Amino acid sequence: MKRKSFYIGGALLLISSLSFQSCIGSFSLTNKVLTWNRNVNNKFVNELVFFAFWVLPVYEVTAVADLLVINSIEFWSGNKPLEAQNKIIETEHGNYQILANENGYKVLTPDGNTMNFDFDKQTQTWSFYCNEDAKTDFLKFKDNQNVEILGVDGNFVDVELSDEGIASYKNGIMQPLMACY
Repeated sequence: MKRKSFYIGGALLLISSLSFQSCIGSFSLTNKVLTWNRNVNNKFVNELVFFAFWVLPVYEVTAVADLLVINSIEFWSGNKPLEAQNKIIETEHGNYQILANENGYKVLTPDGNTMNFDFDKQTQTWSFYCNEDAKTDFLKFKDNQNVEILGVDGNFVDVELSDEGIASYKNGIMQPLMACY
C-alpha cells in the first residue's frame, strides 16, 4: 500500500509541477541592454552606464516593454520578437519601430518623430537626438580610467572609473534629483 501511495504522490507532484509553472518570460530587451553594457569590458564604465541608463529610465522602459508586450508575445505566440535587429513594438499609442544601425539605434515613434542613440567610435562618445535636432552628447570616454558624463545641470562631469569616482558621481546626481521630491 505504501508503494502505491508513493507512486500516486509522485505522479501528482509531477503533474502539478507541469501545470502550475509560471511564465516569467525571457525579458529579452532588458537582457540585451544589460549584455551590451557588460561588453564594455571595464567594470567602472559598466557601472556608470548602468547608473546613467537607470537615471535616463532606459532600464525601466525596457523592463516595462518586456513585462507588458514582449514577454506576452513570447508566451502566446511562442516566437521571440527580439531575435531580429529591427523590431516593431505595438502599444496602445501606436507602433514604435526600433532600427539597429552601424552607429547605434534609431526609434521611429507613431507620431512620425525619430529618436537616435549614436556612438561615435572616433571620439568614443554616445549621443542622443530627436528628429533633426542637434545631437546631445551624454557620455564621453576620455581614457581607460576616466569618462565625462552629462550632469543634471547640463555640464559634463569628470568621473574616475573607480569605486570612489562612481560613488561620488552617484551622490552628486542624486542630491539634485531628490531635491525635486
